[in-house]
Amino acid sequence: MASSSSFHASLPALQMRPFTTPTLPLPNYDRAILSYQRAEAASLPYEMTMDDLLRLSDKFWDFHRDPIISVDGGAFTIMTIQYNLCAGTIARYAVQQPDMLPLVEDLLRFRKHGQFLMTEVGHGIDMANIETSATLLPNGEFVLHTPTPQAAKCMPPTLPAGRPCIAVVFARLIVDGEDRGIRPFVVALNDGHQMCIGVTARLFPERGGASPVNHSMTYFNNVRLPSNSLLGSLEKPASAKANMVQATWRIAVGSMALGCLAIPMMQTYATIGAMYSLRRHVGPPESRIPIMHFRTQQIPILTATAQVYVMEAFARWATRIFRDTSLDTRVRHGIAAVLKAIMVQHSQASAIAISDRCGAQGLFAHNQITSTYGVMRGIAIAEGDILALSIRLVSELLQGRYKLPAPRDASSLLARHEAGLFDDKRAVMASAKHHRGDETNRLVLPYCVSMVESIGHRMAYEAAVSEGVQPELIDLYVASVVKLDPAWYVENAQLGRQAQQEIETIALDAVLPHLGSLIRDMQMESYITAPIVSDDRWDQFMRTLQVFEGNAETAFGYRI
Repeated sequence: MASSSSFHASLPALQMRPFTTPTLPLPNYDRAILSYQRAEAASLPYEMTMDDLLRLSDKFWDFHRDPIISVDGGAFTIMTIQYNLCAGTIARYAVQQPDMLPLVEDLLRFRKHGQFLMTEVGHGIDMANIETSATLLPNGEFVLHTPTPQAAKCMPPTLPAGRPCIAVVFARLIVDGEDRGIRPFVVALNDGHQMCIGVTARLFPERGGASPVNHSMTYFNNVRLPSNSLLGSLEKPASAKANMVQATWRIAVGSMALGCLAIPMMQTYATIGAMYSLRRHVGPPESRIPIMHFRTQQIPILTATAQVYVMEAFARWATRIFRDTSLDTRVRHGIAAVLKAIMVQHSQASAIAISDRCGAQGLFAHNQITSTYGVMRGIAIAEGDILALSIRLVSELLQGRYKLPAPRDASSLLARHEAGLFDDKRAVMASAKHHRGDETNRLVLPYCVSMVESIGHRMAYEAAVSEGVQPELIDLYVASVVKLDPAWYVENAQLGRQAQQEIETIALDAVLPHLGSLIRDMQMESYITAPIVSDDRWDQFMRTLQVFEGNAETAFGYRI
């Protein structure tokens, strides 16, 4: 079964100067600027349109499964902010505000850089209480202001990077002294070379373990905005909550889209792990064997491979559901949260396991595993922190406010696990005095992420079965999920420790003979830059390293 990643529009970009420029010798700031050039080179081949953004077309999802992230995660951070958060938000309003159409086109063609400023350093995910204000003036203009240091917009890279930069900035709309809720505004941040008047950015130090991005703290000092900078109406909304959901819809899209990035990441880990494990040999010269011979090496690589194929099937199913506008918006949000939770879970686990099996080499960013793992840690928080998403989703499901798609087979092992976890916590909620009370805090909240993951495991399994993923891959996926909560299966499915180990062993034995073709079908080799995957690449890499040769004379007992 071929991998769905066969559509890689960014592939020609790998031959362009931004991607052929060596990055290791560059200072972090220069690497961050280079990432903007790489983002443009990798994005433009998609020829994305406003219609793609609004309909969430197949091209949009292909874009968010592009393996270019394995080459430069910083570039992809810029790409998804530009297209999904910034251009996507403006496009939704441009349908009623056609004066914004040229700006959307500029963003799609990378004639301007786009950013998305919502989170404030003192408020985090508590969006309802952000402090940045936009006050309407008698002449129809607005004054955008950061009233306290805690209201600084946190994280987005707002420094000049060679092209004019605008942002969607969320602020509290004030009209005649009345607070009319949180609204999005289009704001010019810099002209590509210097910040605009009244806009200040403070550059964060490097974020460890990830490709450098010029993350910043951004402040506004009574910045004058034109009357058409407001996205949407001046009128006070009938429902502040509904208005917030509409204004921040692209965050839900981003939860789904960023979750899908786990697929090329896991493909990267599996490919590097397999190639390295076949190259690296142990033993005396006359009987050397590749370390892939050992089951300890096989387990993380085969498991990640099985998870890739199952996650691809799940992503295809989930994006179809997510695009269905006839569904309750809360259900679509829930699907996004579930997908993101298990994509992050599986990708982070596979990164650590395969990195460990690459020994000391697995620790270095030039071998791609730790650098992409650092990106995934950021994704776990960006566009909806997984813990916060899970707490909200579980709380609403336990209260019966809505339902996610039910299991196709309630008797399957993973469906029974999901039901068991929810039955336990439903009983807690039923006896609690209030759904936000102390009992819920102590006995439900700590388990919300694992409960959401259990939904995702069941859904992914069902998607893989319905899409015809190879049975041995599905079996290995189930075995890997059972290992995440072995006690439950012992207590409730009469599946003892030895039986669990046997299920995994049989599945590993079935997948191993197909590993070569499964890795080839991922089509990742062009995106692999890790020198540890072959002798030729290692030799080339060694020739790039700085050399220190000795010419000092020394001997024991003498000081130089």
